[in-house]
Amino acid sequence: MTRHRPPATARAIPLPVTGIAPVLLAAAVLLSGCQGGLQPPSMLAFARGGAPADPVSANRLAPEGSTASSLIADLSSRPSVLPAGSPYDRVAQAVLSAAPGVEAAELGLARLRAEAAAGNRWPSLTPLVTLDNLAGLAAQLVIDQPLLDHGRRKAERDRAAAEVDLAAVTLSTRQNGRIFDGLSLYLTAEQARAQAQIAEGATARLASLQNIVSERVAGGLSDRSEAQVIAQTVAEMQATLAADRQTRARALADLAALAGTQPPADLTGTAPLAPLPQAEPLSVLRATAEGARTLAEARITRAAALPGLSATAGVTENGVTPGLRLGGIQIGPGSPATVAAADAAPDLVTRQTAEARHAAARRSTELAGRIAALRSSQSQGADVLRRTKENLDLYTEQYRMGRRSLTDLTMQTAAAARLERDQAALAYEIARLELERARDAGALVDGGNL
Repeated sequence: MTRHRPPATARAIPLPVTGIAPVLLAAAVLLSGCQGGLQPPSMLAFARGGAPADPVSANRLAPEGSTASSLIADLSSRPSVLPAGSPYDRVAQAVLSAAPGVEAAELGLARLRAEAAAGNRWPSLTPLVTLDNLAGLAAQLVIDQPLLDHGRRKAERDRAAAEVDLAAVTLSTRQNGRIFDGLSLYLTAEQARAQAQIAEGATARLASLQNIVSERVAGGLSDRSEAQVIAQTVAEMQATLAADRQTRARALADLAALAGTQPPADLTGTAPLAPLPQAEPLSVLRATAEGARTLAEARITRAAALPGLSATAGVTENGVTPGLRLGGIQIGPGSPATVAAADAAPDLVTRQTAEARHAAARRSTELAGRIAALRSSQSQGADVLRRTKENLDLYTEQYRMGRRSLTDLTMQTAAAARLERDQAALAYEIARLELERARDAGALVDGGNL
């Protein structure tokens, strides 16, 4: 019977091995030191990962996957306080859809780095080609498995995970900031629109009084000084109206540039916000992620200053050459200080996190106090405005009876308009502060949409 021969290109070259002990040591090198058991790497081939800016893999805060964490799960589950379908929600959706996606790409890169760091449990395989005495090339495969690294590899994985958390907090912070900027521009436009309506009505009333004084001057019943005072008041109100319209146009133009589209004409009014979620502010989450990264870097620095032990094996055509390598020792006058600095990192991180938490609490209390003060001013101003309008009606009646001059009526009309404009502005200042609190809490955008 004729035996089938494999082609020359498929012929395997046997690798002679002298003794069973080197083979067993090489197997031990491959399997030892894997903390948590032997786990397959997430990627064993090139070109299998998605692009960092891929919206499927990078533009989401999905808590699933190998880079999941409690911080990312917290951010993903935060609801938005903006009512669905409200003008706020429509502005937020437009601004969110026009975001350039820089933070999402950064998050994707951080996740790829974390996946790469997760593979440091495995031994490192290094091909080595050397020139052997000008007579030829000698090739070997060097396998290195740390046996004692003082937690350095775990600290590297923790640092990569902290980078993912920090990128996620950055994504949420900047997206909430963009939405706040868009809503702030929208409130500026709405405030200018409301104040322009008041100024327009006051301008019409003052113009009618100016016509009356013009007829009185023409009939010799009034002098020109009264006409000049009224004309100046009308001009000031017209300038206020023009400034309001210009402010509204500029705010809408800025909003269109931020959202990438012109806001629709029916986009008017405000909406009450839902209660804020009971969660840590974004500034505290950032301090937590930065603290975790600082701790991981301190553990890496400390491990680098201590002696380490690695098992090595060189695989050549002559067999397996096992060995042990002792390294990682830093001997010098600064070594004790390096270890002491690394040991002091946890205390620093604890203090920084506590400071961030206290600052966030003070910020929240300050905003709540300002909102309460503005609401009190709004309530008191409404009563003052009501009395001012009653006095304006009384001035009008007294003018018709000849007990008030036209100048007095003009001044009272302008004063009532200014007070009404200030009263209208309070509502938008309160709305802006409420949105600012929601921005700090990361509640202007639904976490599932990030």
